[in-house]
This record gives sequence, C-alpha cells and structure tokens, in this order.
Amino acid sequence: MTFTDLMGLLGGLALFLYGMQMMSIGLEAAAGNKMKVILEKLTANRFVGVLVGAGITAVIQSSSATTVMVVGFVNSGMMTLKQAVWIIMGANIGTTITGQLIALDVGAIAPIVAFIGVAAIVFLKNEKVQHIGEIMAGLGVLFIGMDMMSGAMKPLANSEEFVSILTKFENPFLGILAGTVFTALIQSSSASVGILQALAASGIVELNSAAFVLFGQNIGTCITALLASVGTSRNAKRSTLIHIMFNVFGTIVFTILCLVTPVISMVQGWTPGNVPAQIANLHTTFNIVTTLLLLPLGTGLTKLATLILKDKAEEVDDEVKVHHLLDIKHINTEKLGAYVICMESIKKELMRMLDMSKRNVLEAFDVFKKQDKAKYEAIEKREEYVDYLNKEISKYITNAVTHEGTSSGSTVFNALYAMTSNIERISDHAMNIAGYSHMIAEKKITFSEHAQKEILELQEICNKLFDLLSQRPTDVVDWHEKVACMEQKIDDVTAQYRNNMFVRIQQGSCSDEGSILFSEMLTDFERIGDHALNISNEMLKIAMIENK
Repeated sequence: MTFTDLMGLLGGLALFLYGMQMMSIGLEAAAGNKMKVILEKLTANRFVGVLVGAGITAVIQSSSATTVMVVGFVNSGMMTLKQAVWIIMGANIGTTITGQLIALDVGAIAPIVAFIGVAAIVFLKNEKVQHIGEIMAGLGVLFIGMDMMSGAMKPLANSEEFVSILTKFENPFLGILAGTVFTALIQSSSASVGILQALAASGIVELNSAAFVLFGQNIGTCITALLASVGTSRNAKRSTLIHIMFNVFGTIVFTILCLVTPVISMVQGWTPGNVPAQIANLHTTFNIVTTLLLLPLGTGLTKLATLILKDKAEEVDDEVKVHHLLDIKHINTEKLGAYVICMESIKKELMRMLDMSKRNVLEAFDVFKKQDKAKYEAIEKREEYVDYLNKEISKYITNAVTHEGTSSGSTVFNALYAMTSNIERISDHAMNIAGYSHMIAEKKITFSEHAQKEILELQEICNKLFDLLSQRPTDVVDWHEKVACMEQKIDDVTAQYRNNMFVRIQQGSCSDEGSILFSEMLTDFERIGDHALNISNEMLKIAMIENK
C-alpha cells in the first residue's frame, strides 16, 4: 500500500465519519424534539415500541443516538424501563439501514446529493431548509468517503500479510473482539459496518471473515449508551444493561448458528458475488432474529437487569450535590439526542430545586407564626442548597448551550436558565419571611387574631400555587392560564390584606413594628407570585417551541 493509498484511506474515513456527524447534527436540529415526543407517546405496546425504535433509528442512522435518548428519558422518569426495552430492540433493527444503503452502491449520485445539500446550506436562508441541506450534504459526503475508502483499500487485496491478518477473523473469538474494540473506539456501529463493507467492496474480505467481526460490532456500539449512563439513575443504567444483554445474546446465538449451521452460505446465496450486500443482509438478519427471539422475554430482561443492578438501600443524603445533571463529558454533544438528554436532565433538577423552594416557603410561614428556631435552621440550610443548585444548573446550561446550533434550542436553554433564577429568588423571599421571626422574638411582637388568620391563608394559597407549579401538564396553555389566575389572586389578596392592616392600625389593634413586618411579608408573598408567573411564562415558551 503506497503513501497515496494511505492518504486516500484516511481521507475517505474522515469524510465518512464527518458525513455521519453532519447527518446527526442536521437531524437533531430539524426533528430532534419531535422524535422525543414520538418516543414518549408510542411505547406502551411492545410491537409499536419496536416499530417506533426501528423507524426513528432508520431515519437518524444511529442506534447509539436512539439508545442514548432512551437512557435520558428513563433517567428523567419520562419513560419506564419496560418501555425502553422495546425501543432498544427496534433501534438495533433500524441501525441496519446504513449498511443496506451502502450495499445499494449509490456512490455514483453521492456528489449530486452532497452538492444539493451544500447549496441549500449556503444559498438558502430558511433555517429548516438549511437543516435538510445538512442531512443531504452529510449523506452525500458519507458515500463519497465510502468510495474513497474502497478505492484506497483495493491494493491491499494483493498484500498477503494483510489478507492473512483478516483471515484470522474467521476465529470467532478474534473476530468478535476486533469488531467490539474498533466500534467502541469510533462509537458508531453504522460507521464500523460501513468500513467493513468498504473492505469487502475492495475484494479483501469475504463474509466468512466478516461475520464474527460484524457480531462484535453490535456489542461495541453499546459503549456510547454506557458512557451516557454514567451518573444516571439505577433504571437508566439498567436500560444500558439491557442494550448490552440484547447484543451479547444475539452474538452468542449467531456465533453458534454460524459454527453448526450453513447460515453464512445461506446469506451468501441471497446476493452471490456481492459481499457488501451479504454483510448488510447478515447485519439485518442478526438484529431482526434477535428481536423476535427476545420480544416475548422483554419483561424477563427488565427483571434480569433489576436483579443484576439491585436497588440501593435508601440512605440519608446530607451531601449537597446535583442528582440528575448528566456529565456533559459523557455525552457526545454532536450526536442526535444530546440536546434532549441535557434538557430533560435540567428539567428534573429544576423540579428538585422547586420542591426545595416550596418547602422553604411553606415552612417560612410556620417560622413567622411560631418563631421555630430548628425549622429556621432547616430553611437556612435548604436555602444554601438552592443557591448551590442555582449555580450548578446555570453553569451546566451555559456549557450545554455552547454546543447548541439552533435558535430554537438556544431559546429553550435560555428559558431554563431564567427558570433557575426565578426559583432561586422564590427561596430568597422564603428566607426573608423566616428571617422576620428574629425581630418578632426580639421585640416580642404579637399579631391580632385577624392577622394570624390571614397569615394562614397566605400559606394555603402558596401551597396551592406550588402544587400547580410542580405539575408537568399536557395542556400547557390551560395550565399557564391557571398559574396566571393564581398570580392575580395573590396580587388581589395582597392588596386586600394591606387595606385590612391599615384598618387595624386605625383601630389601634396593630402595632407600628408589627404592621411593618406584616407589610414586608406581604411584599415577599407578592414577589413569590411574580416569580411563579415568570416560571410558567418560560414553560409556555418551551412548550410552544417543542410543539412546532
């Protein structure tokens, strides 16, 4: 192999991988969130779940991306482990479409496809059309790279040393190991199968040698989901384990079949003389047959995964830390699904933060009424936790948004950033209300029976507000209107109670110092309603973008 051939091989590989990346970025921008909605809603039935997983993966040409999305959804609680099984099975079928496209040998029209895609990106200003252009350009570049690799590797067919190395892959263990390691390194079974087909197109490798490498490639593709599951919930880790078990089971079954039955000869007979097509057909057969075998055992897979990864005993968690933010280092931010995973993990962490702020507000009224020191200290400690989460979530969003290439995605992250700030301000106002207890105790301030009744009503209104705010509604517009009505009620109640306070002052039933503290508390109460409305405004904004 000459230096020129080596450069051609590396250049072809670079174009092939870059084409895959361009397609993923284009698809992420064009339809990433729509895929999320489909995955959420159509996974109750096992057959529909498999079809959805296969269909989406066929479109995005990456089972890793689909599985990573599933890990994120399971981690966020939006999808059950049982639902995830069907999507994972379907994803393994859908990923074989890349090999089938390569086997069709559409390289002749690849430059035209790439040109049309690049022209759309450069000359057209419509954002959606540009995303479609990225998909087409990526597809064209992928096949151009495929042709370059095939051409560069043809001289290797005359190299006895290289051919002798490849023939060793007829050993099942070596072939599976090679396929697993190589695919784990490049984190794409579609790309590694494509490279295997390029070797076949150059006349270097036959199906006998390629089969076991192909089986190993199915195991190696699990590495992306494995990395994405780092730092996730127990169920999210189990979904990754199911993905691994699926491919390991399929590899064991097909290795045995290839050794004791004429499976390879049968697949060769479907497309005689066309080894790339034989590889594609074996890849498709592997995943369809494995899915059919495991489809009745989906519930068993979830039980086995639960048995292997048992629930940890509940521990008292005094450590201040984030629970749901997946480490961006473990997410390939340029793969489809990264945006969805980041967004869902942020939402779940925000709900934790909102729950802490809710507890602070409700307990702050108790402290205001009873001057409970122990409860005040608990609020103070929780307030520090909320401040910490505000800082960590804000940093996470800032990091994530740098990888987001679409205006709609950036708008969503900005909305989440604004929500973080508003939740933190709610906790600040709770701290203010609780803090007034010091002056009440120090100056022995008392409140009239009417004032005490009003404080209790304020607490009940806040409780209803936070119950509403903590929902994940299906009809966001209706939900937003309810929050807005609740905020208006807070404004009206604040005005009414302030007037009541002035009446009590005139009657002499309310002290100067008591009226000042009561007025300050009403201001904090009103501000809590304002921040709640701000949060619902941002949620409405996100929903409008997601439903486009």
